[in-house]
Amino acid sequence: MITGSIARRPGFGVQVAIGMLAGLALGLLARDLGGADSALGASLHTIGQIFVQLLKVLVPALVFTAIVGSIAALRDLQNAARLVVQTLLWFAATALIAVLIGIALGVTLQPGLHLAGAVSGATAPATTGSWLDFLKGLVPANLLGLNAATTLKDGAATTTLGFNVLQIIVAAIAIGTAALRVGEAGAPFLAFNASVLAVFRRLLRWVIALTPIGSAALIGDAVVRYGWGTLSSLGAFAATVYLGLALVLLVVYPALLLVHGLSPGWFFRGAWPAIQLGFVSRSSVGTLPVTEECAEHGLGIPRAYAAFAVPLGATTKMDGCAAIYPAISAIFVAQFFGLPLHLSDYVLIAFVSVLGSAATAGLTGATVMLTLTLSTLGLPLEGAGLLLAIDPILDMGRTAVNVAGQMLVPTIVAKRAGLLAPAPAAPPASWHSDEGLGAGRPRPSS
Repeated sequence: MITGSIARRPGFGVQVAIGMLAGLALGLLARDLGGADSALGASLHTIGQIFVQLLKVLVPALVFTAIVGSIAALRDLQNAARLVVQTLLWFAATALIAVLIGIALGVTLQPGLHLAGAVSGATAPATTGSWLDFLKGLVPANLLGLNAATTLKDGAATTTLGFNVLQIIVAAIAIGTAALRVGEAGAPFLAFNASVLAVFRRLLRWVIALTPIGSAALIGDAVVRYGWGTLSSLGAFAATVYLGLALVLLVVYPALLLVHGLSPGWFFRGAWPAIQLGFVSRSSVGTLPVTEECAEHGLGIPRAYAAFAVPLGATTKMDGCAAIYPAISAIFVAQFFGLPLHLSDYVLIAFVSVLGSAATAGLTGATVMLTLTLSTLGLPLEGAGLLLAIDPILDMGRTAVNVAGQMLVPTIVAKRAGLLAPAPAAPPASWHSDEGLGAGRPRPSS
């Protein structure tokens, strides 16, 4: 019967894993057929970009309505202010652990002294980070956090429309708070906001159903365009970065979960779909809708808290891009150019990594965070140009760690506050059910 066929269907995480394996095979095939210029290569690229765009187009409305709704719901949660403070403290604490690991690996393994060959491309990147970006990023340019950028290429001007998630969060917090303060006059607005949020959540489920296909296209496109040949000249650096990412994801995070009486296996089962998508999409913001659904339905974090903490984490909680990577990269650049680093410099690296992700939250790419670190230390910005050749490959691992951390902290805070939902009596059949995304939650205990 229909029910039996649904029960036999692989879980959502398995479907995504199958999609990634299929994408790997298709990517290798496309390379043999002519690479990115082949029909298969172009198709993989187009399908992957369309999937990420479908996710991103939902982000502004989802973040805005979810934050407004969470402000209204947080008033019903006990110690809401304490939840917010603990979230920020855990963001900082886990970032500090990650950056200390990055510094230790950079000093111990010395990747800048073990280049496998000549490295070209030592030019300063066009995009750099600045501490002033933090203040600019906090002030919304408009209620939707939208911005336009114009670029010139071959004499033709192209204008693209984007959004700043941090500005959307600030605007939503202000509007949600104002709606509560005006009392009964704000009730119709909050009811309308809840209705819009429900509509966009349903749209999100339809898009997420395409994740196995999107993952196949994204991983296939990555194989076609980047491969692994570019790792040859910077192999020691890439290995050091991935070692640091693995230590945080597979050692530090599980240890923190065990300390709080949570099973690492339970956490990764609930969070894995978002971690997988983060790896193949290389975008914390693009993965945000899936991350929030995993936090709520896969890990049992209350919607009122998850709708606030996860979007905030997607803009300011980046253990991969803003902690491990800039720490190892800054040490690599110093070693490459023969510039000594002192204790005060390592303290600066830790300071920039803990606070710098907020300063660059409205911008994209780890290169911005790296240039912020290099400029603060007085190191040559040309060093960032050395690493651009393999940045897409490193960005996969960095984003996966970012996404995992964006769910880890709300999970720990919710557990400490006694807010994690218990295991359901009968788990939903699949991530596509109307009851929500998630194949059910085993009891969150070790």
